[in-house]
Amino acid sequence: MSPSVSSPASSAANAINAAAPGPGDTATVLTVHNPADGTLVGELAAANGRQVAAAVAAARQAAGGWASTDPADRGKALRSAAAALAARAGEVAALNHRETGKPLPEALGGVAAGVATLEQYAELGPLHRGHSLRGAVLAADYTVIGPRGVAVLLTPWNDPVAVAAGLIGAALVTGNTVIHKPSERSPHTGALLGDLLSPFFPSGVFSTVTGAADTGALLTRTDGVNVLAHVGSSTAGARIARAASLSGAHVIRENGGNDALLVDAGVDPEWAAGQAAVGAFSNSGQICTAVERIYVHSDVAGEFCDALVREARRRNREAPLAPLVDTRLREAVHAQVRDAVAAGARLAEGGVVPDGPGAHYPATVLLDCARPMAVFTEETFGPVAAVQVVDSFEEGLALAAHDTYGLAATVLTPGIEPAHRAVAALPVGTVKINAVFGGAPGGSAQPRGESGHGFGYGPELLDEFSLVKVVHVGLPRVRGQL
Repeated sequence: MSPSVSSPASSAANAINAAAPGPGDTATVLTVHNPADGTLVGELAAANGRQVAAAVAAARQAAGGWASTDPADRGKALRSAAAALAARAGEVAALNHRETGKPLPEALGGVAAGVATLEQYAELGPLHRGHSLRGAVLAADYTVIGPRGVAVLLTPWNDPVAVAAGLIGAALVTGNTVIHKPSERSPHTGALLGDLLSPFFPSGVFSTVTGAADTGALLTRTDGVNVLAHVGSSTAGARIARAASLSGAHVIRENGGNDALLVDAGVDPEWAAGQAAVGAFSNSGQICTAVERIYVHSDVAGEFCDALVREARRRNREAPLAPLVDTRLREAVHAQVRDAVAAGARLAEGGVVPDGPGAHYPATVLLDCARPMAVFTEETFGPVAAVQVVDSFEEGLALAAHDTYGLAATVLTPGIEPAHRAVAALPVGTVKINAVFGGAPGGSAQPRGESGHGFGYGPELLDEFSLVKVVHVGLPRVRGQL
């Protein structure tokens, strides 16, 4: 477990944080409390401006040597790092549980997913290759790939190990040097992850910098950064994109969502309500692809809504949800619920802030919702199922497609034609038919709108961290040749 006061991150970061503060640098401390009971988890120093500059300078200095390392050797180092993480999975998961309230089995699952992702990129990296091009018969034309340079990775708290491992693995195996800043809501988990992974890479190749939004802003504005990869809120992602427009850094963003669930006539309403509950209440709604707004066909609406309310009530009575990450998020979620009710929504279950310590919030069902309620236009990121009844599949599809976000959407339908129409019409990166979660390994989508830009997962993430060079090799004309 983490002590009450500890130093920032990994061994590489410890060297970086040893830099003395300069003029204008202020020492700040990140304090994290357990959202289940309010007890102190620990405190970590936030990196200041000089330390951020030192991290980038060290990464730049190490970039050439790491880029010239054989891809197979980079993959070998990543496999060793994955094994070190697997060996301490229980410790990492327990710390994640204490910092964010994520249930321990789910935290263990997140660590296992992180290990698997590092192992997958260790295998994929050496296979990531250029292409042969068709040119003249007596010439060779092909492409070669190389790293972009220094990659700054800004990762979230809701799945801090799995998400970070994906970006770290893809960036390192393609030859980039990496500076990782974990969320200020889970800094101890990010620091421990850095401690476990960094010993397997040369100095400066991988470091961890702890801090809040101001530290992240410093990293995005520091000269010498070539890639900015961010998973988190759309507001923060937009700021990062603006900073990159000045620096020229390549941006990869997987940001917030306002995912729709469209329930068609003809489906089993009990089954559909179960899907909605899983999508809205899993991890207490703190998933980027959580179900945020539900459009249900009037033919099944009555039975669906009754079943959804029963499921939410069962969860609240028999197995209360894990807490939200902190009271600040709980206040934001409750404000959306309160405002929706004031605007005419009907509170069918939940929606009451419980007494006692921590940041708990119940599974909540809101009926008779509609735009412009914030529960339908903004990301809630809490256990709230907001429902609107529609008279036709076409009406529901049009409403589902009308949004500024574009992460994912789910359609529950018995018909192949409605499914095809939904795939064509929904402006999102991922469309799921008849399952709110799931999918084959390696799926990599491009979010739209306020949800981000670029491939965030899968083999295509290697392309995001790479630059392509075209090579043409012709025949020379030698002396004396006519």
